[in-house]
Amino acid sequence: MTSHLVTRLRWAVLVACLGIITPPVSAETGKGLVPFEASYTAAMEKGVSLNGSAKRTLTPQGNNTWLYRTDVSSFIVNIDESVLFRWEHGWVVPLTYRYHLSGFLIKDRKQSIDFDWSKGVATGEYKGDSFQVAIEDGVLDPLGFQLQLHQDISNGKREMAYRVLDGRSVDIDRFAVIDNKAEIRNGNKTIDTLKAEKVRKDSSRQTLMWFSPEQNYLLVRLLQVEPDGSRYELKLKDADFRP
Repeated sequence: MTSHLVTRLRWAVLVACLGIITPPVSAETGKGLVPFEASYTAAMEKGVSLNGSAKRTLTPQGNNTWLYRTDVSSFIVNIDESVLFRWEHGWVVPLTYRYHLSGFLIKDRKQSIDFDWSKGVATGEYKGDSFQVAIEDGVLDPLGFQLQLHQDISNGKREMAYRVLDGRSVDIDRFAVIDNKAEIRNGNKTIDTLKAEKVRKDSSRQTLMWFSPEQNYLLVRLLQVEPDGSRYELKLKDADFRP
């Protein structure tokens, strides 16, 4: 029973990697957002192979607000994550964030954040407890920062750091582009991609991402390697853009 539970928890780590996937920005302006729906396959390798799928959508809500949503489905775990935000001067301004993880032999996990920018305060719930945190301009939520990462990479930045409110505290997440022309196989063809990584100190965990410039820097692959050698991988299946 314990080994099965560990496997299920490792699968939750894999689908959590979806936090790196981000949608393309407008190729015409380099700043405007394009509504879209994209699907991904997910796989874990540790002795046995496990597979799942995910769908991510970006939809306009009017008044310069957008809904960014992820739905993950597998035999082991389901995740629903979303953020309602304003898009202002090329920056994500989060309004509400919601997260719910559920699955077989996995305790449900919920997180919520409501941002009150007029008061400079964020309130929410984390691990069953309520919290209130002071926030400054530029602070991002656990999902919205991923969109900001993509925007910055597509605009030519190669080293990024973001203040992210996750749980009850604001943490710094860092990323760097390590190869401007990395070739990978995508279906039956080889494509040039931009390769990036999440920067960690004192950790052997590795998270790598490949973005396709020819597809408006859409993420086409993500690979995470754990210290014990376990591999978690996400690959783009298809995408539908709705300008």
